Amino acid sequence: MPELIFKGKEFVYNHHLSVPFRPLVPHAKKSIGGTHLDGNLIIHGDNLHALKALLPMYAGKVDCVFIDPPYNTGNEGWAYNDNVNSPIMKEWLKANPIGLDDGLRHDKWLAMMYPRVKLLHELMSEQGSLWMTLDDNESHRARLMLDEIFGESGFVANIAWVKRYTRSNNAKMFYSLKDTLLVYRKTIALDTVKEPRTEKSDSNYTNPDNDPRGPWMTSSYVNPATREQRKRLVYPIKNPFTGKMVEHPTHAWKYKLDENRRHIEENRLWWGEKGDAEYPRLKLFLDEAEQLVPIDVWSYEDVGSSDDGGDELKRIFGKAVFENPKPTRLISKVLSLVPNRDALVLDSFAGSGTTAHAVLAANKSDDGNRKFILVEGEEYADKITAERVRRVIKGYEFSGTQREELLRENITFSKLKNPNDLLDRIAGIENLDAHRFDNISKTVKNGELLVVGEKAVKERAEGLGGSFTYCSLGDAVELDKILTGKTLPSFETLAALLFHTATNEAFDPKAMVVEGNEGYLGESSAYHIWLIYRPDIEFLKSRDAALTLTKAEAIAASRPDKQNLVFAPAKFVSQKLLNDRSLNVEHAPLPFSLYRLERS
Repeated sequence: MPELIFKGKEFVYNHHLSVPFRPLVPHAKKSIGGTHLDGNLIIHGDNLHALKALLPMYAGKVDCVFIDPPYNTGNEGWAYNDNVNSPIMKEWLKANPIGLDDGLRHDKWLAMMYPRVKLLHELMSEQGSLWMTLDDNESHRARLMLDEIFGESGFVANIAWVKRYTRSNNAKMFYSLKDTLLVYRKTIALDTVKEPRTEKSDSNYTNPDNDPRGPWMTSSYVNPATREQRKRLVYPIKNPFTGKMVEHPTHAWKYKLDENRRHIEENRLWWGEKGDAEYPRLKLFLDEAEQLVPIDVWSYEDVGSSDDGGDELKRIFGKAVFENPKPTRLISKVLSLVPNRDALVLDSFAGSGTTAHAVLAANKSDDGNRKFILVEGEEYADKITAERVRRVIKGYEFSGTQREELLRENITFSKLKNPNDLLDRIAGIENLDAHRFDNISKTVKNGELLVVGEKAVKERAEGLGGSFTYCSLGDAVELDKILTGKTLPSFETLAALLFHTATNEAFDPKAMVVEGNEGYLGESSAYHIWLIYRPDIEFLKSRDAALTLTKAEAIAASRPDKQNLVFAPAKFVSQKLLNDRSLNVEHAPLPFSLYRLERS
């Protein structure tokens, strides 16, 4: 596979490994529903450090990553700020922000994105998917980067999001109506992507003959292959209405003779309203229809426009507070393609908080238990990102018109031939939903009928419910300095870091059992993990902090089914003695840098 080369790559290729671990620090006053690091999270801090902070608890657990990184248009004013120990990269820090005249802006964008995507990849579950919005400035380079990190088999789709209604004649060449949404999977364990059926997708099913099996549509019975190519699919079919035996003069049928007999017995052949069609068609019933294969062009009509995102935010805050926020419907569409209602959704370029809004709305809609993690490094993380989520959860003051789409229907000639069905559906909507709205509008535009419920809201929009914990990033945990007393993290912080670093698996705080200065951290695929520790330098230098034969015997007796890995500052028993006594105990010394497993 061709390699992507950019200036600075050799310095950032494994930069994510050297980023120090910084614990998440909850802020109760900025949270809703208490503080829980295993629930919804909004993290204020550099997203590279935040992703590293998430690894101990969330490695391999994220089902859906949605990110909207800087498009690198040259007009955004984003800054390269990673502290990479290289003269080239340090020189870049002096040249911020990134502008259109920066000849290395594409290299800097890739250098910024590469370590972040590597960490996102590590956080994703085996069936996890990544969705990245971009425009033509970086989408082609992003694909090369993602191919390199995920492998070419990781590519799923390059979706065009048609986000604008009309063109602008201010452009000198082409005017783009679309953005790109790149989709990648972590492994081939994600082998199917389907989307739920919608009223629009089902609108082509009708029941002109009042079939008791319900609405249906038809598909061609004629094979694209010729009679000579599919000789076994050539046979006569009797039209029951005319008595005529029918064969196609040039092509075969699609189905074998035994299948054709079953279709006839089940009355699945359609010969037209008068029974005189030249060839039969096959009835396909709605109640047998499968979910839909998604397509790679998404229209603003279905997933919202660039204007819709701004309008949503204006309703929530009463004014414009953010440039170019994504519409909630766009991310709702993504969530509809992630079938797990318990999915963990991560957005490390959170911006205005649209991803959390979409997750809360999805849970409200289908009683799901999805969780979100948002990361935002800018100062507006509290006042805009988190504040939007607070208002969406609790409800917010709103004065204007709320609109809810009730029906969207393509007007086809066949429907015009039988308009009563459509009118009856509209009447049914009005009967069922009129009490919820002040008005139900009906418009036809570009061959499409749109029925919308409208309600004047003068006090508050109803909240979606939910909770989240607002966090910042604590001081870096420098394991090499633990025994000097310069950095002494809490037991829980060190436990999470050691468990993940030793096992490359996620730490579950609920499995931890602590008694005094000793704690059982949990079980990995290969080990039971233990820690002898107290954030007290005098204790760490004392005999009480050492692994002794007595402690080893107690540990081995309590967890005899697999090897026990015990982190402690010292040990007063040899590994040979432990082995001679058949004690399945191994000592891992602190500082952990002496034991660290290097992973690429």
